[in-house]
Amino acid sequence: MGSGRARQVVVEICRANDLMPKDGEGSASAFVEVDFDNQRKQTKTKARDLNPVWNEKFVFNVTDASALEDEVIEINLYNDKKTTRGSFLGRVKIPCSSLPKEGEDAIVGYALDKRSLFSNVRGEIYIKAYYTEDSAGPNQGGKKSKGGDGGEAKPAEEKQNKVTFDPSLDDIFEPKPQVQIKYAAQQQTDSKKVQLHQAQGGNYSAVMSAHSRHAPADFNLKETNPKLAATAKRRMSMLHAERTSTYDLVERMEYLYVKVVKARNLAAKDITGSSDPYVLVKVGNLSAKTRVIDKSLNPEWNQVFAFGKDKFQAPLVELTIKDKDTLKDDFIGFFAFEIAEVPTRVPPDSPLAPQWYRLEGKKGAQNVNLGEIMVSVWKGTQADEAFPEAWQSDSGGHPAAKSKVYLSPRLWYLRVNVIEAQDLLLPGDKSRLPDIRVKAQLGFQTAITRASGNRSNNPFWNEDVMFVAAEPFEEQLLLTVEDRVSGNKDQVVGKVQIAVGSIERRVDARQVSSRWYNLDRPGAQQEKPAEGQPNPNQPPKPKDTGKFMSRLHLRVCLDGGYHVLDESTHYSSDMRPSAKQIWKPPIGVLELGILSASGLLPMKTRDQRGTTDAYVVAKYGQKWVRSRTIVDSFAPRWNEQYTWEVYDPCTVLTVGVFDNSHLQGNGGGGGAGGGARDGRLGKVRIRLSTLEGGRVYAHSYPLLLLHPSGVKKMGELELAVRFSPSSSVNVLACYARPLLPKMHYLYPLGVAQLEALRGYAMRIVAMRLMRAEPPLRGEAVQYMLDVDSNLWSMRKSKANWFRILGVLSGMIAVGRWFSDICRWKNPITTVLVHFLFLILIWYPELIFPTLFLYMFLIGAWHYKFRPRLPPHMDPRLSHAEAAEPDELDEEFDNIPTSKPQEVVRARYDRLRAVSGRIQTVLGDMATQGERFQALLSWRDPRATAMFILFCLLAAIILYVTPFRVVAVVYGFYVLRHPRFRDRLPGVPMNFFRRLPALSDRML
Repeated sequence: MGSGRARQVVVEICRANDLMPKDGEGSASAFVEVDFDNQRKQTKTKARDLNPVWNEKFVFNVTDASALEDEVIEINLYNDKKTTRGSFLGRVKIPCSSLPKEGEDAIVGYALDKRSLFSNVRGEIYIKAYYTEDSAGPNQGGKKSKGGDGGEAKPAEEKQNKVTFDPSLDDIFEPKPQVQIKYAAQQQTDSKKVQLHQAQGGNYSAVMSAHSRHAPADFNLKETNPKLAATAKRRMSMLHAERTSTYDLVERMEYLYVKVVKARNLAAKDITGSSDPYVLVKVGNLSAKTRVIDKSLNPEWNQVFAFGKDKFQAPLVELTIKDKDTLKDDFIGFFAFEIAEVPTRVPPDSPLAPQWYRLEGKKGAQNVNLGEIMVSVWKGTQADEAFPEAWQSDSGGHPAAKSKVYLSPRLWYLRVNVIEAQDLLLPGDKSRLPDIRVKAQLGFQTAITRASGNRSNNPFWNEDVMFVAAEPFEEQLLLTVEDRVSGNKDQVVGKVQIAVGSIERRVDARQVSSRWYNLDRPGAQQEKPAEGQPNPNQPPKPKDTGKFMSRLHLRVCLDGGYHVLDESTHYSSDMRPSAKQIWKPPIGVLELGILSASGLLPMKTRDQRGTTDAYVVAKYGQKWVRSRTIVDSFAPRWNEQYTWEVYDPCTVLTVGVFDNSHLQGNGGGGGAGGGARDGRLGKVRIRLSTLEGGRVYAHSYPLLLLHPSGVKKMGELELAVRFSPSSSVNVLACYARPLLPKMHYLYPLGVAQLEALRGYAMRIVAMRLMRAEPPLRGEAVQYMLDVDSNLWSMRKSKANWFRILGVLSGMIAVGRWFSDICRWKNPITTVLVHFLFLILIWYPELIFPTLFLYMFLIGAWHYKFRPRLPPHMDPRLSHAEAAEPDELDEEFDNIPTSKPQEVVRARYDRLRAVSGRIQTVLGDMATQGERFQALLSWRDPRATAMFILFCLLAAIILYVTPFRVVAVVYGFYVLRHPRFRDRLPGVPMNFFRRLPALSDRML
């Protein structure tokens, strides 16, 4: 550094990552204090943000340029809570001797240092620091520094410092220390290139994460402060007090209600002496009309219209009655209300009584009797009982856009035990041995038994097949006995139909009585009703045909002791069995407030512009709810509240956002037809066990969707959730009960069988909800139930692999710590471990108390840093941002594939390479296990002889030597000093590796 010019030190505070929570709620309000040469400046406070971004620049004058290299820039981070102790978040000291000149600067990440031994600090801060030289002298330099005293960042420089990362896979999961991050701004794009250089000095590091690729703050869960009645005042007892309002988790939305009841003595406008009247209701630029009543002068409509007060600015409500005509509608009468005079009604007030109003004519027309109209007009909120069925301005008045509650059907497992058949009449060659099978079919579900072991006309199977049946049981179970005459040809021997509604139901493992069913020959007339309707304890009598009847022996029942899985067990919302009589009582109430969404992306085009018609679907248990569709809005406001009974706290609430593609045309897609599919906007899962009882969680959740091009943020969804348990004891007792009903453990179903039945259940639920009016679209149901959760994905495989590494990281850390103890890297710690080891050997009764006390202390210490926010979708955990484009393209490929042969071949080769590595690991594991077996198998006579001789000597020595002495000797041997260690493998390891395995016998 030269000394002939005036100098200034510039410090830019960019951002910080992963700060330590300090406010007791899992967050911190951080600000930075910069101290240089007795000059102290401070940034703004970033409230409740553990990853704050400042982008503020400070300029400091250098009083003595010759002593600049001896100065130190001290940067301290504090939590801005005056009443909270321990507000220190960390500090960094930068020696001025390492400052670069202006133009050579770079953003550097520094690890935060402790102020004392007991400081609780973590995280990094990213700073750009450099010095400038001004040849104009110190006065002019002082003018420049004056602009930086306020600590405000310039807009251009603030834009320049917004940087996104593009790390590799190794950088994401294995951060490299001592790395300097240098940014080069581009003029025509907001993205920045990141260059990694080896650091030349200083105590700093940069932690790279997958979140950095797409603006990490955008994927974070944000706490909001909506104006909710539940948070306006503190309740005296959150667990036992009843809810004061059914709309206390949503914001108040004001509407103007117009109820058109009927009219009388209307003027006739048709030549037939009648009219086809309807009412046009207009409020400002909003308008709606009733249905047309054909040929009536005294029509009745009984329709309600709700106009959002934020959608119009008008002084009057205008009602115009017109006569529907082919060319032009004729005017009948008119009436208007002043909105300022309209009364306000708030439930539980009684409904406002409608009144008769005399219709007026057009201006300048004669005042004749045009008739009267009965109307009531009032101001209210979405809590009004007329709101659900009213015409709503924000949903465009479409019938399919209203909010609805759906109930998925109660599902049962149908168990069919095919025992045997008798006296089968086999057509064709009598000398051929029959190959008899039974095919069972229930709706779209089909199952076939294995071939009978005794190939005769009296086959025996005793095999169970399972189906999923839904209430009400309207279907028929069809069983067909078939004889396989060739490889692809089956000949029907007989069939029987059983009404599912007549099948016996059971809720436990009791044996159901079996029955013989007469088989109808193919082509015979079926004049009788389906089998199964007579008394099941009495076998049916054969028809009097003078011939033998073929019979099928079955044991059929509806198993109500199982829970029919239609969701993944990892995030299931219901664990109750099918039979309602064995349900446990509810343990609490779950309340969900669907507030609003923001920043939604356009999903389709309308009138040559992008638009989105968003609605929300929430599922918990058998109850599905769908909010109303907000038409043409990227920031819709629903403010709808729903309630569920909770039977198990370890369940998951699923909320999805969709774009309604069925609002075009009349009826608004009320039917099930139409080729358009509702677009996905994202999904949120909330596990109830992570929520505190009685607390209102109001947060804005990121809506993330995986595309073939990568993860994409579709917007944000604001929800308010409250779980109110009725009794804390009942909630705690649930943790001791089995997760599933007891039949799953007494008579478990196979994994493959459960997955197949789950596919049937999901399809049945989707079909039933599609039959509702308006229907809940099948694509929305499939997305909520995660139909494709079991499909192959290289991304999910990598994510699960890194999850396993995360689980094992604790054990790996303990292993490394013990290895450092054995290597005497810290002699004091090793000596203390020796003393602890001796104490536990001499007092072994302290081992388990010490272990459990240690875990208690760790858990109590972690309570201070417990998560305060509910979990949300994590793109880094899902490995969504680090996935390769071809891996994502493969994940979205159809079955069967639609890709060219070259692409399929490349993916197959890649899969073979991955499978080869897995195969090698499995082979190594098998080899180690076989070597253990070889110790006593005499496959290697010399090795086995040596081992059994060693076992004999060890038994004698351990018998005559006290156990404490043996334990002390072994422990001190393991903890011996490195001077007494050999770098080569030990004798036991050498002996074990020489044992034979079965790998040399494989082809």
